[in-house]
Amino acid sequence: MLRDYNKKRNFNKTKEPIGKKSKKHKTLRFCIQHHIARKDHYDFRLEWNGVLKSFAIPKGPSYNPKDKRLAIMVEDHPLDYANFEGIIPKGEYGGGTVMLWDYGKWKPIKNTEPDFKNGPIKFEIMGKRIKGLWTLVKIEEDNWLLIKDIDEYHLYNNINKFNTSIKTGRTMAEIADISTSINLTNPDKIIFDNPKITKEEIFNYYKVVASRMIPLIKDRLISTVRAPGGIKNGTFYKKHMENIDGYLGCKKIKGEDYYYIKDTLGILSEVQMNSYEFHIWGSIVDDLNHPDILVFDLDPDEHLSLAKLRMGVKDLKKILDEYNLKSYLKTSGGKGYHIIVPIAGITWREARMISKNIAKLMSAKWPEKYTSNIKKNKRKGKMFIDWQRNIKGSTSVAPYSLRLKDKPRVSMPIKWSELDKVKPDDITMSEAIKRLKNKNPWEDLFS
Repeated sequence: MLRDYNKKRNFNKTKEPIGKKSKKHKTLRFCIQHHIARKDHYDFRLEWNGVLKSFAIPKGPSYNPKDKRLAIMVEDHPLDYANFEGIIPKGEYGGGTVMLWDYGKWKPIKNTEPDFKNGPIKFEIMGKRIKGLWTLVKIEEDNWLLIKDIDEYHLYNNINKFNTSIKTGRTMAEIADISTSINLTNPDKIIFDNPKITKEEIFNYYKVVASRMIPLIKDRLISTVRAPGGIKNGTFYKKHMENIDGYLGCKKIKGEDYYYIKDTLGILSEVQMNSYEFHIWGSIVDDLNHPDILVFDLDPDEHLSLAKLRMGVKDLKKILDEYNLKSYLKTSGGKGYHIIVPIAGITWREARMISKNIAKLMSAKWPEKYTSNIKKNKRKGKMFIDWQRNIKGSTSVAPYSLRLKDKPRVSMPIKWSELDKVKPDDITMSEAIKRLKNKNPWEDLFS
């Protein structure tokens, strides 16, 4: 089924995945890729029988049921293509820029087997940008029509407003040439001494992890830790706007300019300005008064064992589970773990109260092990449940951020099942990059 796909491509030149039929999934996936090649179009792909049934849609999908969009059936693609974003080299089949525009799940209506030979095919899409009931109608040979059915989503959105990658937050131009747009100065500058790590290596690290990092930090006010002369010459925090390259967003608060990351170029421009560690607010810039995450930082007394630290994380998770609060885990890149709880519809005052009460509950339930008191002389032999990240204006280290400590380590999202296997300062830059090949443990954080 993928013979035509493979015959058309030289995999020594293109980074597209080699066509191999995959096992069927329990849930069917779909994706839409914006593709600027010889002509600008959208590629619409539905998983079926271990491949992606694929259609080229010149104008892209429309939420208006009156719009009958031409959809030209093309060769089947491998399932791995659903994650592809990047450049197909000039001269190769489909040469141009590919952006992952949307992805999610789909299912045939009434669980009937879709007829990809003759149609029509009625189905439901559950994506990030495209949702609801749709129909594919065959008109002749490989020419079909994609039509939006009337439901609660019709006329819902103008898709033209979505011009960035759902995966990385990049525009088509940024995908086409992500690394020149920024002139990296002093690439050989040594930032870490043991092992030696240069500014260019850090730049390249953030360029690679941006696909996972951007969805978690974009449109959040940030502060960064800068090390213009490397960490041996000292570091300092920066939270006010000064980057003049135009790659960052700016938000004025009480007369002062704060800033935020919009896309990959924003991160890389900050690295160029010697910012190597990123901290984020718990709310997005368009709704600063309502946090969408709670952050708990477990900060152990220096004499506590790793086993007791991990027990603290487990005890906190038990409390959160009892209140039906879904939680996510990451290493701090330092000496602790961070637990993240997605929330909605509350104020900062309520966030502060909720997180403080959870910390107090732990210290009341296990007074010999935990404290919610910030004073260090009250922490001896105990673990401080730091709830004060949940105050407006406070920040926490961003997922995938490098830490500017003695050892170059990453604050890394991990699975709960990895708690007893991964130490707080285990993840190096190279290990973080390797982990990108695994399933994203925070994939459904905001779903």
